Amino acid sequence: MKVKERKFTPEHLKWKLEDMVESDAAWEEMYAEAKARLPELSSFKGKLKDKAQYLACARLQSELDLKLQTLYIYANMRRDEDSSVSLYQGMADRATALVVQAMTAASFVQPELTEMPAETLIEWSKLPEFENYSYILSEIARSKEHILSEKEERLLSGVASFADNFKEIFTMFNDVDVKFDKVEDDNGNKLDMSHGLYGVLLQSRSEKVRRGAFESMYAAYKSHINTIAQTYAGCVKKDCFYAGARGFKSALEASMFGENIPTAVYENLLESVRKNCSAVHRYVALRKKILGFETLNMYDLYLPIVENAEIKLSYEKAYKLVESALKPMGKEYLEVFNKAYNEGWIDVVENKNKRSGAYSWAVYGCHPFVLLNYQKTTSEVFAIAHEMGHAIHTYYSCGNQPFEKSEYVIFLAEIASTVNEILLLKHLMKDAKGEFKKYLLSYYLDMFRTTLFRQTMFAEFEYLAHEMSEKGEPLTAEAFSNLYYKLNKQYYGKAVKHNEQIRYEWARIPHFYRSFYVYKYSTGIIAAVTIASDIIKRGEAAFAGYKKFLSAGNSTGPIEILKYAGVDLTDKKPFETAMAEFKATLKELESLA
Repeated sequence: MKVKERKFTPEHLKWKLEDMVESDAAWEEMYAEAKARLPELSSFKGKLKDKAQYLACARLQSELDLKLQTLYIYANMRRDEDSSVSLYQGMADRATALVVQAMTAASFVQPELTEMPAETLIEWSKLPEFENYSYILSEIARSKEHILSEKEERLLSGVASFADNFKEIFTMFNDVDVKFDKVEDDNGNKLDMSHGLYGVLLQSRSEKVRRGAFESMYAAYKSHINTIAQTYAGCVKKDCFYAGARGFKSALEASMFGENIPTAVYENLLESVRKNCSAVHRYVALRKKILGFETLNMYDLYLPIVENAEIKLSYEKAYKLVESALKPMGKEYLEVFNKAYNEGWIDVVENKNKRSGAYSWAVYGCHPFVLLNYQKTTSEVFAIAHEMGHAIHTYYSCGNQPFEKSEYVIFLAEIASTVNEILLLKHLMKDAKGEFKKYLLSYYLDMFRTTLFRQTMFAEFEYLAHEMSEKGEPLTAEAFSNLYYKLNKQYYGKAVKHNEQIRYEWARIPHFYRSFYVYKYSTGIIAAVTIASDIIKRGEAAFAGYKKFLSAGNSTGPIEILKYAGVDLTDKKPFETAMAEFKATLKELESLA
């Protein structure tokens, strides 16, 4: 079916970005005002030890930051509607350039505050006039023990100009230079392989197509494995160098300290998953049995075990279905959910040149927005639940915190969206029967396998790779590949054939260049399982604590914020709850199979 131009999309299926910025002309006025005021920041340079001067500087920064956020998000969302519109391409580029100018203009602020005694920063953070900036100040005070002398900090800043290039090097290879062999389908047609097509081909019913895609993918990385290994080794060594320079015991400790997350959270995750890998082995064996395969290959793990079980609903009916699933949250949550539907928060359907995928984005002081490209598939129904989880999290956070504390950290970002997905799954499973019930159970199990277990395997690979560097062991292509292959066998078990090519999977994971990031996907689903289970059991009584979590923004440490929702990731209980959920779901699918 031909994709239509945006002008043919009904108005009720478009978002109302004029709620954020009245018009393009108003955007231009805001742009001119923000640009004109940037030089005002320099008047505070060298004066921040004076309490009144810092407060005035902080307020100016907040005012400018909000304008810049609005300029940037509006321009980019307009461009996402139709990327061919040159006006919005230009506005997005100008907004980005202005943000960079602002960052440069304000670059003196944190170094000047860091030079001040921690006692002074804590004292200021407790004063009423500094309430909006209290967490910022307390975090700077917390980090002071790892701040070096001015000369040393200047040296590290200079090193960063080239030491952080490993990610860019890999990105250029991964997005531009890597070339894949074509994949032949069952009709003899040659398909151009790509990152995007790979996931689609792994779900093909044709073993020939799945195998071809798998071999094409890993042949490309194997042929450059030594170059990639040295690039990743450089990234690992850089992390260890910075950690040591700042007085941390390990690169992991340095990364977790920066997020204000105890290393116990990471350790609990690895320990819990290691102990429960046998459950994944059972699931893999069950997949093999249901599919009827004599040999289950690594490229078969994404093949759906139930065919033709898609939920094919109109957008309107899909939204109502998600609303029904979220009823345990209570009346207040559903009122916000329906405001989004009725008041132009959501851009629903695909149009020509519209950005693909889905996201939620917001400017402080305006309601959130959601971009969809809705199709009549199960994944798109879940996309509604997922993105509205993000949107309502932002709605509560911005509605209950000052601008300076409104943006929750990435560690917490995927929890609300996953809670909604789990509630939708549980709702659908209540009345499901036969093949559809098997489909839903396998959908849930695959959510665990890919988001919890697989991401934890990645997290353990990172952990061990950095540990190798810290012990002075060689970081070579063979060392990385042997380590990954060993982990793959531990996590997936004996029911699957560990094809030789999977040794090189580590070489294609972009997140490894954003060290100690992937574990957040795993902790996110672990927290969400506990929260969703509690909401199903206790309804609005549980929502009270969850609402406090949603409303907390970045007002205190992320571990403390998560405790509002009844989850303490420094304790092993949430990990045990999630593992019990996986095993119970697996047992149910085993009984049906």
